[in-house]
Amino acid sequence: MIRLSLFLCPILLLSLSSQFAFGQEAVSQQVIELWNGVAPGSEDFTGIETSEERGEAGVANRWVTGVKQPTLTVFPANKEEFSKTAVIVCPGGGYGGLAFDKEGIEMAQWFADRGVTAFVLKYRHGGGPHQHPVPLKDIQRAVRMVRQTASDFGYEPDRVGVLGFSAGGHLASSVGTHYDEGDPSAADFLDRQSCRPDFLMLIYPVISMDATITHAGSRQNLLGEQPDDELVVLMSNELQVTADTPPTFLVHAADDEGVPVENSLRFYQALVEYKVPAELHVFAEGGHGFGMRQKEKPVVEWPNLLDNWLHSRGLIE
Repeated sequence: MIRLSLFLCPILLLSLSSQFAFGQEAVSQQVIELWNGVAPGSEDFTGIETSEERGEAGVANRWVTGVKQPTLTVFPANKEEFSKTAVIVCPGGGYGGLAFDKEGIEMAQWFADRGVTAFVLKYRHGGGPHQHPVPLKDIQRAVRMVRQTASDFGYEPDRVGVLGFSAGGHLASSVGTHYDEGDPSAADFLDRQSCRPDFLMLIYPVISMDATITHAGSRQNLLGEQPDDELVVLMSNELQVTADTPPTFLVHAADDEGVPVENSLRFYQALVEYKVPAELHVFAEGGHGFGMRQKEKPVVEWPNLLDNWLHSRGLIE
C-alpha cells in the first residue's frame, strides 16, 4: 500500500478496494477525496450522485452525474517503465456529466502502462450551485494535491500534467490559464502548493465561451443562461494565454460538429503568439467524443502522437 503523508495533508482515502473493470480484469484503485467534509460550494447542493451505463453491452461506459464530493482515482505507474511523471485526467461531458470510463479510466490506464502515475478527476458539474468557479476550484485543488503527494508516489512535483477531453479540456485549459503559485502562509497546507500544471494535453477541447464557436451546453452549465460579457471573456481560455501558460498538446477533428475545431485553432494560435511550446494535430475525420475507441479512421493514431510528444519533452522514457 502506498502511504500518503496524512500529517501534512489530511487526505481521506475513500476506498482501497473499489473495483473498476478495464479490459478483462478488475483492478483495485485508491480513491482520494479532494476536500475534507462538504466541498466548498456544495453546502446547498441536494442532488444525488448517480452512475449509468451507456452504450454497447460489455463495454464499460459509465455516465456519472450529481457529483457532490469530488475525488481522484489513482492508477499507479508501471514500475518497469517508471517515468517520475504524473497526469490528472479530466473526463468530458459538457459540464453536465462525466464520461468516466471512455474519457477517464481508459486514458489513465494508458498513462500507467507507460510509467506515468495517473489520477482520474471526478469533478463537480451540472450548473446551478456547481457552475463556475466550482469546477475550477476542483481542478486547482487536484493539482495542488497531486503535487503535494509526489514523494509518496515517487514522481517529481515539477512533472505534473493535466489532460482533458471536451469540457474536461476546457477545465484543463482553465487551470493552465487561471492558476496561482500558492500561498506560503495558508493554514491549509495544500493551499501553499502551486496549482499551475507543468504541461497540458487537450483532446477535442472546449476552449472558448464565444457563442459563435463554443459548445452551448458546456457554456450554459458552466456560466449560466445569461452570463455577463466579462465572465464570458474570463472563461474563454484562448484570451487568457500568457508566456507562462504550460506547454500544450492538442488534438481535434475538422468534422467535429459538437465542439468546432476553431476552439483548438484559437488556443494554438495564442500559444504560438506567446511562444509557448505547442503541438496541434487536426484530423480530417473523427467527429466528437472518439476517445481512444475510434478504430476505423486515422484519428485512432492520436495516442501514438501523444506518446511521441511526451518522449520529446522528456516526460516518459
